[in-house]
Amino acid sequence: MVELAGIIILGIIAQWVAWRLKLPAILPLILIGLLVGPISTLFTENGEKLIQPIWNGENGLFPGDGLYYFVSLAISIILFEGGLTLKRSEISNVGPVISKLITVGTLVTFFGAGIAAHFIFDLSWQISFLFSALIIVTGPTVITPILRNIPLKKDVSAVLKWEGILIDPIGALAAVLVFEFISVGEGQAYTKTALIEFGKILLFGCSFGFTFAHALAFAIKKNFIPHYLLNVVSLSVVLLVFVQSDVFAHESGLLAVVVMGMVMGNMNLPNLKELLYFKESLSVLLISILFILLSANINISDMELINNYNTAILFLVIILVIRPIGVFLSSRGSGLMLKEKLFISWVGPRGIVAAGIASLFGSKLVAKGEVGAEYITPLVFMIVLGTVLLNATTARLVAKWVGVFLERSEGILIIGASKASRIIANYLHVNNRHVVVIDNNENNIQKCKNMGLDAISANIYSDSLTDNIELNDVGYLMALTGNSEINKYAINKFRKQFGENGSFRLVNADEMTDPENSPKEGLFSHTDDFIKITDTVRKFPAIHEIDLKDQEHYEGLIEITKAGDHIIPIFLKAPDGELFIISSFSKEFKDITEGFKLVYLGKMFESAEGSAAMNNNPA
Repeated sequence: MVELAGIIILGIIAQWVAWRLKLPAILPLILIGLLVGPISTLFTENGEKLIQPIWNGENGLFPGDGLYYFVSLAISIILFEGGLTLKRSEISNVGPVISKLITVGTLVTFFGAGIAAHFIFDLSWQISFLFSALIIVTGPTVITPILRNIPLKKDVSAVLKWEGILIDPIGALAAVLVFEFISVGEGQAYTKTALIEFGKILLFGCSFGFTFAHALAFAIKKNFIPHYLLNVVSLSVVLLVFVQSDVFAHESGLLAVVVMGMVMGNMNLPNLKELLYFKESLSVLLISILFILLSANINISDMELINNYNTAILFLVIILVIRPIGVFLSSRGSGLMLKEKLFISWVGPRGIVAAGIASLFGSKLVAKGEVGAEYITPLVFMIVLGTVLLNATTARLVAKWVGVFLERSEGILIIGASKASRIIANYLHVNNRHVVVIDNNENNIQKCKNMGLDAISANIYSDSLTDNIELNDVGYLMALTGNSEINKYAINKFRKQFGENGSFRLVNADEMTDPENSPKEGLFSHTDDFIKITDTVRKFPAIHEIDLKDQEHYEGLIEITKAGDHIIPIFLKAPDGELFIISSFSKEFKDITEGFKLVYLGKMFESAEGSAAMNNNPA
């Protein structure tokens, strides 16, 4: 009982430490597992582990094959959750570089690492290619913590993020297929019988996953499942698919749950986001328990097995040769510059799925007596720990060294996707500023996407935004919702992370009546609240530019906007095209000369008939 409670407590502590230090959770989890496992045998009185995962006759948590069953079920849930994140639309829209990374890059890693493992460690081709299939996976859980605090060009962040998301189930699927081929080939490797068994695994795995995905989706759409049972019913169906598929074709369960997740993830399910949140929470708990157990189950003899120069050579070949080859081949003819390719080549940490499946497959093949199988688990753990530790400690330095580190974050985050927000965001987008719009209204978010804008459906009260690496080049924050409390909350919560260059919000009705005490973060002017902006956009949905003559001209126009109806100043545009957000302290700009422009929303100035409307299309 103490050991079980200790694992959960230590796992959650490790997750908190990882969040606090902004590190991938897998790093403290594995280190804790090694500490209470093989390393603890060096200082305990009886030479036993503090946590013994397998019952050895005197102590331990899981008797017989109990640990194997727990790991199998846990990984089936983790892989199902990974499959839910794989969208067909993402594959078609993320661009040729990412598409090639998950195809060409995968093949380079698979064959390159397999050949390297075969010749460096003299492993059989089967074991070598199982190892290479396992280290294909990077995964968003290890990429995101490393990149979220490194300001990078949006394209670089997007490549690394989507590679991690898309390659997770693909790499897991490759590892499952290689393992199944090894398993069915016992004593008859690559014979007709082995191929038939392999075909059965593909048939039952894909058919069970596809069929149950549609069955569960049908039940959800028809409201056959009450809302309070939705998550637990879905969990039970995942476990049913895993076990039932395994009964019909041994070892086809993992393939079935990956396929099931992928199919459901591409359906228009009303409760998919809620289901995904539940699976993510469950995955965090399972991962915390799983990796402490798996690390603790490693023996000193396993660590001694790879304690040689060959391990270092294999590690260096993978990170310095194979990964760069895959990245450079995948990015040929793309718009990525050499420095961006170099950084992407450096950042390739292996993740949780790789370590988890390695432990599962390694132990099973060792039990079956497969020659060289004892190398699988320690080698993959070495790659996982080595790449995570290397990238977590050096990614920021390498970004600065190769020149992809953004010294100043120029992106703009807009909270609220109302019509006014969409018009302003579109103007910024047309003027080559990276802008991201956030709202929890799916309809408004879809309108933003239809305009070609980056938009995220999210609740600002959740912590998910702080983990979103697409926002790591954001340095300006504009809160434009109709709720004053939400605007204030957004400023207070995200000022340091997303508003380092400027955080602004709309003033409320009370603040409009007291202009002398207008807040410093007030946006546009102390006479423009959400109601006025909404009314202005309803009547005059366009943004205009007017040429400025000098400082006095600018200040005069600002006074006109404060007194007039339906004219709202939003930006000051410099001669070089740089945009400055106008705050309620609109006289803070000095030295305005000819060449500057005032950008405003609504009705055109009577003296500005020649100025062009920048957005005449209602959003």
